[in-house]
Formats: sequence, structure tokens, C-alpha cells
Amino acid sequence: MKVVSFLPAATKMIYDMGLQDYLYGVTFECPQEAADQPKIVRCILEGKNYSSIEIDRIFSASKAQGKSLYWVDDALLESIAPDIVFTQDICEVCNIDTVCTETAVMKLSKQPTLVPLSPNNLQDVFECAITIARALGKEEVAFNYLAGLQQKTDQILDQLRANKSPLKRVMLMEWIEPVYNCGHWIPFQIAVAGGVDMLSNPAGDSIVTPWEKIVKYNPEVLVIAPCGFDQKRSLEEMSLLTAKAGWNDLEAVKNNQVYIADFDMFTQPSVGTLVAGIEALACMFHPEVFKADGLIAKKFVKFNTSILV
Repeated sequence: MKVVSFLPAATKMIYDMGLQDYLYGVTFECPQEAADQPKIVRCILEGKNYSSIEIDRIFSASKAQGKSLYWVDDALLESIAPDIVFTQDICEVCNIDTVCTETAVMKLSKQPTLVPLSPNNLQDVFECAITIARALGKEEVAFNYLAGLQQKTDQILDQLRANKSPLKRVMLMEWIEPVYNCGHWIPFQIAVAGGVDMLSNPAGDSIVTPWEKIVKYNPEVLVIAPCGFDQKRSLEEMSLLTAKAGWNDLEAVKNNQVYIADFDMFTQPSVGTLVAGIEALACMFHPEVFKADGLIAKKFVKFNTSILV
């Protein structure tokens, strides 16, 4: 059986479950494990260093014109002749969607089965792992994979209860300019980690959020994790936030509780990366209870606000 993944999260879960022998092609932005895999999906933004504002404008213009940011290497896809193609319908910016995939697949001599993975909440992401494994006839592998990850989240909740840790008032930003709140599964991650984000949109799309609303909400902890950005890339644009009126008045800024985190723990919805995100958030929200070590310690950094106040 030959499988192609048009979704980085699906690729990540395939590798995490040890099913990569079925994989014959991925997208240009699939995780490091798939670096040697043929890249079937490309993007017009690939290799460019556009700012947050420029990326937002390019996407908005593309959407208004009914165009996609992505394109498929039809010849490469034809040569692979996959049996299954994993795709998604969550975000037209993050990944190629099912409609574009269907258009590319229609041209193939051999018609593969399209398996869309479109989770809305955290439980849906867990079920996506089962969907992937079931499509490959390896359902039991997914259950073993998920059991270990469920144990990690259970331990976090147990520690929060044991320490009677209060919920922290937080905000997680999915984009810097314009500012987007967080949506879909991320509010559920925040809840498991001992926080509440009242500006978020659980199980729904993230949306542009007025800065005045954020100032009024006044989060205790602010997490900045723009989609597609690692810590270094986000730090390059922090001046867009620090220059805003009222930045220095935020409780998170006053108490030096602003964090920059890698996007893949939040907007790449594979179970393993999202659980890593929960572990990282728990360390940010409740450092008196949770200590970051190993890989988690490298996935986020505190933004030193004391020098700005």
C-alpha cells in the first residue's frame, strides 16, 4: 500500500506510530523525520521571508481571487500512484485543502482514496490518529500510541489537582499582525495545562482580535506562537506587539510572564506535538509545579519584558 500525506500533522503521526514504510510522498513543510521523502505539495510562500503583515495580505488577496497558495507536482503524484491520500479542510493558509487535492487527484490514471482529517477539538485529533492507522490496517498501533500520550495528560491533571493550582487567565496568539486569538483544539490544550483563555474560540476558527479587547482582558500569561513560526522567527516581530499602546500595562508584561513558543506544539495538530504543547503550557502557567526539561525546555522561551517596562 502506498500513502501520500498532504498534511504535516498526518505525516508526524505516521512516523510517531512507526508506519512510515507506507509513506511515499509529503508536503514541503512536513516535519524533519520526512526530510528525505518526495515533496509533492509546494507553496508560493516557500523559501520567502515575508512579514506577518505581508503573509496576511497575500492570503487575503489570494482568497478574494479564489486562488490557492498551494500547488501539486502532478507528474510526481502520477508516478507514485498512491492508494491513499491524507488531506484536510481546516485551514486554507496552513495546508492544501481537500478541494485542491481533489482537483489534482482527478487527473491521475489511478484514483486513490482521499482521507480528510479535519479535527475541531483535542479529542478529534486523538481520533485522527486512529483514522490514519485504521486506513493502513494497523488500528491497534494507534491505541498503543494514544495510551502513552493520554497518560502524560492525566499526570498533568493529577498534579494540578494535588497542588490545588488555580486556573491562570491566559491568552495564546496564533498570529502577530493582525493579532489572531487561538481556536480549534488549542483552548482545550490550555484547559488541560491549567489555564483559561476567554478570548479563544474553542472548536472554531481563530479570528482577528482587536488589541483594545486584549488590553481590557489583561491576561496573566501571554503565549505567542504564530502559525508556521519558530521562536527565532517570532522574536523578529515582537516589536509589533511591544510598540502597541497599553503593552506595558498588561499583567503578563508587568510580571514577566510573556512566552514565545514554537508553532508546531499548537497549530500542527498531531497528537504527540499537541501533548508536548500541553506539557510546555503547564510549565508556563504553573512553573512552581512543572519544570521544563529535555525537548520541552527547548520548545519555548520567556520573553524578557522587564527591560521594556
